[in-house]
Amino acid sequence: MKRKGLFLLIGLALGGVGAVHAQESADAGNGYDGRWYVAPTVGGYYNDTDRNTNSRQAYYGLGVGKFISNNASIDIFADRTKRDNDANGHWSSNSYGVAARFYAGAWDSWRPYLLAGVMGAYHHNPEDKGWAPAAELGVGVSKTITDSSDFRVEAGYRYDWDDKTIRSENGYGDWFLGFSIVSRFGEPPAAPAPAVAPAPAAPDCSTLDSDGDGVNDCDDKCPATPAGTIVGPDGCPQKVVIDLRGVNFKFDRPKKGETNIGPTLQEPTSESLGVLDQAVDTLQRYPTVKVTVAGYTDSVGKDAYNQGLSERRAKIVFDYLTAHGIGADRLEGPIGHGENNPIDTNDTAEGRARNRRTELQVQQ
Repeated sequence: MKRKGLFLLIGLALGGVGAVHAQESADAGNGYDGRWYVAPTVGGYYNDTDRNTNSRQAYYGLGVGKFISNNASIDIFADRTKRDNDANGHWSSNSYGVAARFYAGAWDSWRPYLLAGVMGAYHHNPEDKGWAPAAELGVGVSKTITDSSDFRVEAGYRYDWDDKTIRSENGYGDWFLGFSIVSRFGEPPAAPAPAVAPAPAAPDCSTLDSDGDGVNDCDDKCPATPAGTIVGPDGCPQKVVIDLRGVNFKFDRPKKGETNIGPTLQEPTSESLGVLDQAVDTLQRYPTVKVTVAGYTDSVGKDAYNQGLSERRAKIVFDYLTAHGIGADRLEGPIGHGENNPIDTNDTAEGRARNRRTELQVQQ
């Protein structure tokens, strides 16, 4: 028995620390009853065989303590046991120490806990007497009975390094089982006052958008902008270029007379058509917006040829928009700009591919 039992309970305590801390985090902020309490205890020992006393003895004690958090309490305690010694009469032990208990669960439920304590013990028999250190580990369960009292039962292992009043010089260990009624002093803590919702703050200009243009009234320098107008960060009408980024044409396409836009677009064609469809959706959501359809080329080829190629690119996009429900009266052009106004270098294949493009230039 002896130290093996102590090591076993140490393992249980270490294994349960994570669960206890997790529960403390879950209950944080719920408050706890921090009143002082007394806890008279009665129970029994199952004695170590290193002592020549009866194997089972009663003990009694008294603890004084308080909860220091929702899930932890500290007790100062004293207890006493008196046993019949097989060899020379009576043997007694008085212990004085401190014990900590770590609980899991809510206050109004059965709460399992871990117990750890240290103490000094004074031993006496007809031949020898003296002090020795001792320590204990255990487990228990507690249940609230009223708002000022709890019932708890616990079991554990106490190891005593007494080398004076027993025949062994290495100390001994006892298993114990105890029952306590915990009684708290004073009035229970008042329940926390219910939270009162703050009065709603009066709306200010930073939360208002009177003309519905997406710019709050504080920052809107053009507060009466008509609905559907594209505006800048200041709320004023803005000239926007929709460059249809991602809609680029294959080299030297479309050819003269080519009207199907799909084969003329740089791969992947589906992504380019998706960008065009987004432009259609934007124009449908802003029915007052008008755009100029302008086409561009890279710098490969003669100026005159590139001018015609840019016009064909603008025309094939112009026709795509009208075929998808955008009125021709909202489209200016098609206009070709040849190789003018490149958006990338013409010295690389990638740059030239981005310059083979069409733009939608929004007019207010």
